[in-house]
Amino acid sequence: MTTEFDLGALLAERGAERYELHGKYLNHQLPRMLHTIGFDKFYDRGEGAHFWDADGNEYLDMLAGFGVMGLGRHHPVVRKALHDVLDAQLADLTRFDCQPLPGLLAEKLLAHSPHLDRVFFGNSGTEAVETALKFARYATGRPRVLYCDHAFHGLTTGSLSVNGESGFRDGFAPLLPDTPVPLGDLDALAAELAKGDVAALIVEPIQGKGVHEAPPGYLRAAQELLHRHKALLVVDEVQTGLGRTGDFYAYQHEDGVEPDLVCVAKALSGGYVPVGATLGKDWIFKKVYSSMDRVLVHSASFGSNAQAMAAGLAVLAVMENEQIVANARLTGELLKSRLAALTDTYELLADVRGRGLMIGIEFGRPRSLKLRSRWTMLQAARKGLFAQMVVVPLLQRHRILTQVSGDHLEVIKLIPPLVIGEAEVDRFVEAFTAVMDEAHSGGGLMWDFGRTLVKQAVANR
Repeated sequence: MTTEFDLGALLAERGAERYELHGKYLNHQLPRMLHTIGFDKFYDRGEGAHFWDADGNEYLDMLAGFGVMGLGRHHPVVRKALHDVLDAQLADLTRFDCQPLPGLLAEKLLAHSPHLDRVFFGNSGTEAVETALKFARYATGRPRVLYCDHAFHGLTTGSLSVNGESGFRDGFAPLLPDTPVPLGDLDALAAELAKGDVAALIVEPIQGKGVHEAPPGYLRAAQELLHRHKALLVVDEVQTGLGRTGDFYAYQHEDGVEPDLVCVAKALSGGYVPVGATLGKDWIFKKVYSSMDRVLVHSASFGSNAQAMAAGLAVLAVMENEQIVANARLTGELLKSRLAALTDTYELLADVRGRGLMIGIEFGRPRSLKLRSRWTMLQAARKGLFAQMVVVPLLQRHRILTQVSGDHLEVIKLIPPLVIGEAEVDRFVEAFTAVMDEAHSGGGLMWDFGRTLVKQAVANR
């Protein structure tokens, strides 16, 4: 007798238990944190750059699932591709054949970076980085990998070794041989390369933590230095790639940059099936896979699965057909310019930076005595509390989801779906202006919430 599984019935029956289930069986601190800041919503449905809660309220997504939802939620072309690949009932993951979809997706990806030749498909951004680290060390025969201060490349042991935030690294040592260098500091890079044991430098063209862009000319100069010392340039485009910054890859904003290895993931999934890819030069792959005995020296159980490949192919088709990269560039310029124009109006607003639809809004010490005393109180309790005070009313009052750009940072990062347009820009700027008006008035619910955050920060010390 066959027992049917009814997902809809299960969600209808148990969906309201979501926070209790998470607290009991998963990360117990997540529901606690969400409840503290009032983010414990019941989201039920999403489409494009918007989603809806259980009461039917609509929200604007300026977070895109940390960049995963590049095309927004449930793009019809990607959705159809997944239905089609399931209906095809392919002989997937036999592991002893060569299916067509991985080759087709690799071909499409490599067309956007013609100096690269081959692709390894894994299941996430951190796997793409792990692959690059392994390949770089094997291809050069050297152990050490350089990374930049404040970098974020993932949280598995290898990728954690090139993570520039101590809060993530603490308690997980020993890690791989590594050394941090300041982003943009060519002298520091040269000093490390002179030691002769460096396999590679891994770098984000725009850092996700704080939204800091590599200085003009840095990537090309670093590439020349690395190659002079027989080391590799690895560019992490997990968040910045696939149109996010207004070019297909962020490193392409600088002429002459041709990385040896490039890591992509997130948006390539279409928001459905996890997928990561490491693109590299032919000689590197041939050195790693140097004989038939080494054919499986690096592999992934679910790598190149049909659903992920179909999603990736559909995403690239949508990007081309709907001019997603051009939209990210134009809409990003509009949003950034509108926000930058506010820096003269609000003394708490220190900087607006970024490229395309990856924008950082930084807050800083105000000039006026009244605001300065409140700012100092927040900073004494925990750096980053003011940015959190902005994020919360954006969601609670204006139903716009954003994020603080990193622990102890007074920066909000905007990485919305790349399909947003002028209407969403208007909505965000209007809401942000209202929040800034309240913050500069020196009173109201926003500062009351700030006191709550201060108490919470002190209690957690």
